[in-house]
Amino acid sequence: MLKEEFFDSLIKTAMSAGGDYGDIFLEDRTPLVIQMEDDKIEKITTGIERGVGIRIVYDNKTAYAYTNDLTRDTLIETARSLTRAVKANAVSTPMNLEKIRPKTDFIIKQRPNNTPIADKIRLIRIANQRARAVDTRIRQVSVTYSDFVQLVTIANSGGVLIEDERVQTLMAVSVIAEEGGTIQTGYEALGGFAGFELFEENSVEDLAARAANRAILMLGARRIKGGRMPVVIASEAGGTMIHEAIGHGLEADLAGQGLSVYSNKLDAQVASASVTVIDDATLPGKRGSYRVDDEGTAAQRNILVANGILTAYMYDKLNAIKDGVSSSGNGRRESYRSRPIPRMTNTFLAPGKVDPSEILRTTGNGLFVKKMGGGQVNTVTGDFVFDVQEGYLIKNGQISDPVKGATLCGNGPEVLKAIDLIGTDMGFSIGTCGKDGQGVPVSDALPTIRIPDIVVGGEV
Repeated sequence: MLKEEFFDSLIKTAMSAGGDYGDIFLEDRTPLVIQMEDDKIEKITTGIERGVGIRIVYDNKTAYAYTNDLTRDTLIETARSLTRAVKANAVSTPMNLEKIRPKTDFIIKQRPNNTPIADKIRLIRIANQRARAVDTRIRQVSVTYSDFVQLVTIANSGGVLIEDERVQTLMAVSVIAEEGGTIQTGYEALGGFAGFELFEENSVEDLAARAANRAILMLGARRIKGGRMPVVIASEAGGTMIHEAIGHGLEADLAGQGLSVYSNKLDAQVASASVTVIDDATLPGKRGSYRVDDEGTAAQRNILVANGILTAYMYDKLNAIKDGVSSSGNGRRESYRSRPIPRMTNTFLAPGKVDPSEILRTTGNGLFVKKMGGGQVNTVTGDFVFDVQEGYLIKNGQISDPVKGATLCGNGPEVLKAIDLIGTDMGFSIGTCGKDGQGVPVSDALPTIRIPDIVVGGEV
């Protein structure tokens, strides 16, 4: 690894032609992926990913270069290459790097890189067997286990030098069921900023059974008739709607370019008074958590919407410089090959004061969403479409028949203003969020909520 004093030299070299800000991101990552298909371990992939990214911000623009050659001469030449992009007079940048420790900390009880691969394969086989045992109509089970340990060192022209270790562990189970030519799928995933202790605290058998049971349940579900109706979204459905309907629109790059329906809406009412939306990278064990972001800014709890009022956007350094504010600690990148951009972490709608059972009981007739699927949103207009992976009709305030083929269609700001009941519970879901060709681990969450009137897509 590079010596600490060398980072100072690199930044000064990169900024020798000027610039408003500079940083260095050194990464050393050891990933592992194990995949099982058709009762066989199909693939085991591992390796070492190591490299350095160097960036200069000038005139609200970015010059970025990276290399996986960590020799001194190559790194100096990489830093020099950025000076050719900077159209500024040379400025002497006084700087003394001060090594600091992250304020947020997480405890990893069992590091995945110290856990034998045989133990990981054993868990995969348990999950596979449990899913197949659910029903004879299960045709295919896929189980993927992955983990990585990422060591980073970040130095920037603000005088910060910081080291961090990120540990991520994940298992996903995908099931296909078939009967009479009808095919349905079920999917469940478990993961977070955690080590192998994740599987001591959570049962992979339960994970696999949920995926398999959902696929079987949907075989017998009838197609829903589309139309406008009340919808209750359960906390266990996950926070996909919050992530898509408002989260991306509050990332400062999209908002600053006018590519968000929430652009220029600070201090405006964008949701009902009962809605508070938070992005919090400091939550222990969650998939979107970290101690510091990929620019060396401390992880933070950011209240984005407070009682319906838009109070903040999510910032990285570049967009913070543009707007004359401080970074919110949301500068993230997929790897040293990528420049940092504003990204969500753990984004959720804060719990309310209503008992979840009361929300269901007072709804009458409508749709109950137990599990959300994927979705799409137009950040400029706020219009969205989400798939419902597991849904049920509500009849007389009670959960009734399972339905399939349902989608939720609406507009983010309109739906957030329409939410009239928010439960006291909370449920997280996990994923990998894609943006600008980069994927980063995230989680999102929602309490049980009611939308009194929304378009549900289905059969005519």
